[in-house]
Amino acid sequence: MTLLQITSLLIVLAGAFGAINYLFLKLPSAIGILVVSLVASLVVMLLDITVPSLGVADVVRATVLEIEFSEALLEGMLGLLLFAGALHVKLTDLRREWVVVALMATIGIGLSTAIVGYGFSWLTGMPILVALVFGALISPTDPVAVLGVLRQANLQKSLETKIAGESLFNDGVAYVVFLVLIGLAFPHGDAHGSGLADAATLFLQEAVGGAVLGLVLGWLTFRVMRRIDDYSLEVLITLGLAFGGYELAVYLHVSAPIMAVCAGLLIGDVGTKYGMSEETRKYVDAFWKLIDEILNAVLFLLIGVEVFAVAFNFEYLTAGVAAIALALLARLAAVAVPILILRPFRDFSTGVIPIMTWGGLKGGISVALALSLPEGEWKPVILTATYMVVIFSIIVQGLTVAQLAQRLNKTESAKP
Repeated sequence: MTLLQITSLLIVLAGAFGAINYLFLKLPSAIGILVVSLVASLVVMLLDITVPSLGVADVVRATVLEIEFSEALLEGMLGLLLFAGALHVKLTDLRREWVVVALMATIGIGLSTAIVGYGFSWLTGMPILVALVFGALISPTDPVAVLGVLRQANLQKSLETKIAGESLFNDGVAYVVFLVLIGLAFPHGDAHGSGLADAATLFLQEAVGGAVLGLVLGWLTFRVMRRIDDYSLEVLITLGLAFGGYELAVYLHVSAPIMAVCAGLLIGDVGTKYGMSEETRKYVDAFWKLIDEILNAVLFLLIGVEVFAVAFNFEYLTAGVAAIALALLARLAAVAVPILILRPFRDFSTGVIPIMTWGGLKGGISVALALSLPEGEWKPVILTATYMVVIFSIIVQGLTVAQLAQRLNKTESAKP
């Protein structure tokens, strides 16, 4: 299939599954599309088992594998999604929460990677470095999933900023940690350096370089937009920043996700205040919300159909169940430790630890990173475990975190 045919198929399916969800399931849009696509995929697989002569599953599996989910997300959709998410997080709000966000996106990612890695190695016998790679790819919370759920949860502003800011930044940090560990665990593959000194250099180059590039490009774009008062052209300029900046970051070997977040934050705050008219601001905001919703729908559709790339056997499924528990434990540590460190110096809203733990949804980036791993004996179990964690996270946690937040808020309000 050509790229245009694949794109057309995905958009048609996303629209059809979205309509089914809207008319019958009435779940949040992205989660509903995921549920419908997953059920449809499982029905096709079951049909193939009961009537093997049809060979439907083989045809669908070949089409799914042809899509190259990892490349489509990491080198295409992710930049737009992160930029769109960052546009709606204000620097003034983030500045008040920057210490918490920074600790969760650094210390939190490190703790989560270590807990999942060592735990998974102990459970499966996997080499520790390979298990740490799994820990790194399963640690980031997906800003696409998280920001979508936040719209339904009606959280306090400070808590919403913590979750949104942390999900945007830990995405980029975890990706850098993943690249470092890939270089250590698979030195003969697409290695970025096999020694600790090389790993440290890579981390600084990717993380700091991505942030600097994002701020520079965002500032230059803002200076240009100040001189223009044409909403259609300014929308096009922001689109060029998201696309071009991401590809430039990839070319320069700095963190493209961190670049997208930093550029989006600057344009979303400074750019909208001082570089856009009221009319332009409305069009830019509406355009990027629409891009976010469309790509969100397609991404969750892809996650649902990626079940065809997963290997199912009892051993892998058992490892997946254990990985769900490990991921929740690691997320608890990633949230609780920074908050406990800061609690003597500042106040936190009620329920911040359970809400941020349960609301730390995993998503497409984890599946994409698992699919990008070099072929080997441990890739099938990592892919299966990753997929199970992501599906559990989006469906179970995503559908219940709003109720958890409301229950904790009611409990706090009932106190004398």
